[in-house]
Amino acid sequence: MPKWLADRMTRLGTVMSQAIVHHYGRDELLRRLAHPFWFQSFGAVMGMDWHSSGITTSVIGALKRGLAPLEKELGIHVCAGRGKYSRQTPQELLSVGELVGLDGAVFAKASRLVAKVDSAAVQDGFQLYLHSFIVTDDGQWTVVQQGMNGHLKQARRYHWLSHGLESFVNEPHAAIEGPGYGEIVNLTDRRAEDSRNHQLGLLSSLGPDGIIRELAILEKREAKSAGPVRREQPLLPNLVLPQHHDVRSRDPSLRSKDCPCLGSGC
Repeated sequence: MPKWLADRMTRLGTVMSQAIVHHYGRDELLRRLAHPFWFQSFGAVMGMDWHSSGITTSVIGALKRGLAPLEKELGIHVCAGRGKYSRQTPQELLSVGELVGLDGAVFAKASRLVAKVDSAAVQDGFQLYLHSFIVTDDGQWTVVQQGMNGHLKQARRYHWLSHGLESFVNEPHAAIEGPGYGEIVNLTDRRAEDSRNHQLGLLSSLGPDGIIRELAILEKREAKSAGPVRREQPLLPNLVLPQHHDVRSRDPSLRSKDCPCLGSGC
């Protein structure tokens, strides 16, 4: 991303976040960031016209830069990073806890749990590389993190919201956004509770090597039979967007009578 665009997104994202907080409160900003459609639109309005993985990284980066000087005023702290820097988020949360008088260790634990769930309990072929944890002085938080499938060259975004969160493993997500590819093992589905419990039991009784042996036996049985039964699930609300919004020379109307300024010399 060119510096001029990053600077523009930082300034615009900051003032928009300020307006939301001042008019609707901090919790409302968290709620909107946890909504994938709003987050996508937010990035487009800030100036990122490519509907790609860059939306997530650019928006989070802009908010971290822009809201850092306003932490005391707004009571919002953006702890985030990509790649190896994402693992520094728990330490940033500990610092925030010391700053505002909250138990930062609780947030650091939540950060690790969220990352572990989306990398282990949601087995979808996407490797996490960006993790952001946005927390307020009131102790509410939202997480936006992103994974990449290098083979498909596609990204998937995971949204969490602390408000209403009852469990880290039982349908905890506010949303997961991204095209569906291949087979997904979603152990956070409420219907997977028995499976989770049995897996933990197998791990305790057999150990990793024993599980591998049992899996090999099951695969041989499936090969001899008709294979596993697959059940189609209903399609959830989804957002389909073009990869890029092209503005061509024929799109703007240069005729004064079509101008919203009514030809007043704009």
